[in-house]
Amino acid sequence: MDIVVKGRKTEVPERFRKHVAEKLKLEKIQRLDAKVISLDVEVSKEPNPRQADRCDRVEITLRSRGPVIRAEAAASDPYAALDLAAEKLDARLRKQHDKRYSRRGARRISAAEVPDHVPDAATLNGNGQPVHDEDTDGVPTKKIGSLEVKGEGPLVVREKTHVAAPMSLDQALYEMELVGHDFYL
Repeated sequence: MDIVVKGRKTEVPERFRKHVAEKLKLEKIQRLDAKVISLDVEVSKEPNPRQADRCDRVEITLRSRGPVIRAEAAASDPYAALDLAAEKLDARLRKQHDKRYSRRGARRISAAEVPDHVPDAATLNGNGQPVHDEDTDGVPTKKIGSLEVKGEGPLVVREKTHVAAPMSLDQALYEMELVGHDFYL
């Protein structure tokens, strides 16, 4: 892997080139992305005195067989700007590395394979079986978390009531167009 340090509107001292080589450790970068081809570091100087707090800008471009990763930062001196840009580059490399390796073992499942209810510890007895209580009516009652569900049917979570005034078909179509739905209750 090559590290190319170039200056725009400024000269790059040899001491800064050595600092770049120390700061951007090749082992660390290649551990996160083994396909790195080159690393370009561009230092530029802004001559405007009003921009004194961010007059030195460092841009780091990492080229590999994958996507190009860039980081740039500006500070009052090039060493501080290099430190900030190196932190950004490291964060982006880690993000790309985690993204690449976290998806590798993931298996997609279909909606048919997803269970309807995943029991928690409160609903299971010591053997891992769901807890069922028999009511006096003979209707089984299951305890799901803090809820008690009677019967085997669907669980009603919430009921809503809407007050609807009678209206003509034309009025209902007009109201439906106003709300932007393809139905109106």
